[in-house]
Amino acid sequence: MYEIKTTSLLKKIMSDYFQSFHNKSTPVAWCTSVGPAELLRSFGFEVYFPENHGALLGASRTSGDFIPEAAKNGYSGDICSYLTSDIGSFLKKQTPLTKQYGLDSIPKPDLIVYNTNQCREVQDWFSFYAREFDCPIYGIVPPRYVGNITEEEVTDVVAQFKGMISVCENVTGKNFDIDRFRDTVRLSKLATMAWKDVLNTARHSPSPLSFFDGVIHMGPIVVLRGTQTAVDYYIKLLEELNTNQKKGSGILDKENCRVYWEGMPIWGKLRSLSELFLRNRTAVVASTYCNSWIFDDFDEKDPFKSTALAYTKIFINRSEQVKLEMMKTIIEDFNINGVIFHDSKTCFNNSNARFGLPLRLKEMCGVETLIVEGDLCDLHFFSEAQSTTKIETFIEQMT
Repeated sequence: MYEIKTTSLLKKIMSDYFQSFHNKSTPVAWCTSVGPAELLRSFGFEVYFPENHGALLGASRTSGDFIPEAAKNGYSGDICSYLTSDIGSFLKKQTPLTKQYGLDSIPKPDLIVYNTNQCREVQDWFSFYAREFDCPIYGIVPPRYVGNITEEEVTDVVAQFKGMISVCENVTGKNFDIDRFRDTVRLSKLATMAWKDVLNTARHSPSPLSFFDGVIHMGPIVVLRGTQTAVDYYIKLLEELNTNQKKGSGILDKENCRVYWEGMPIWGKLRSLSELFLRNRTAVVASTYCNSWIFDDFDEKDPFKSTALAYTKIFINRSEQVKLEMMKTIIEDFNINGVIFHDSKTCFNNSNARFGLPLRLKEMCGVETLIVEGDLCDLHFFSEAQSTTKIETFIEQMT
């Protein structure tokens, strides 16, 4: 059975990351997953990502225990299930971080920062905690659903990034250090380029990496951007995958077809979905989700402008036409036969099947498309039997 051995190192790295929050003397900043972590790290913050906790709640299948608790406090079941799972977990004073990493609770923030480049909901989500912890909060609000990004738009986001400086100085008692900021951006660029190379190994057939592997191994690029640890990890992972590729070793001995997963993972069903595709000799080799942490624009020589641009031009924040062109490139580069759109019921912002995009993509690229209904955390929206039938029929159409 194919196995990625570097996974054992990943477990240690993620454990060490969470163990770092035991150090009460180091200030903690909360940040959205595609937010200005580099600037926060330049001030010496340990950076915690509530969306990562939301994914953990989904993957551990504990979300169903916590979403009703958030509902009791007025949070609709139709909004982001990361939000409702996470807030419900906090209200019940329970977290899988206790069992997995020995933390009594989520880390207490000294500063909370959000960026609405992914969705508006993070503003309400993070504001809840700012009230609970009586903690300073700073929000970045870039332009949304952008096509060609203008100089004026980037300049606006740069100004908002710079506005964080005085807030960080007040919380930490440290003066801003441009050289330290440049260094964190440099490390993030190295890590994100190595991550890009990791994902690109799936261009080969048989692929040494699947989408389901990718969403696990993306942990360090989400929570450890701006550190040498993330750089070293992806260099090591890349070495293993390149070796496997040269030996002809992959997730399947022979691929009958290659699929692109568009949208969020269904965290509580990663294993069963992975096994479903493998049984049907189908390699899920590409996704816009994993690619969301590739930041080609990072440049230590111009850290403010480059990070503002990179965080504004992410896939989820682009116009439908730009998304179409980005997907076309991935389909061609990865030799894709079909695209599965996950219509995540509580993540409207990251569900791209609602305005005719699958049909336009099929007409443009000549690939089969399928819409699977589900959710990132709330499994009430996912029918395994129905989805299995749809996926197997879809695969038969391609083969």
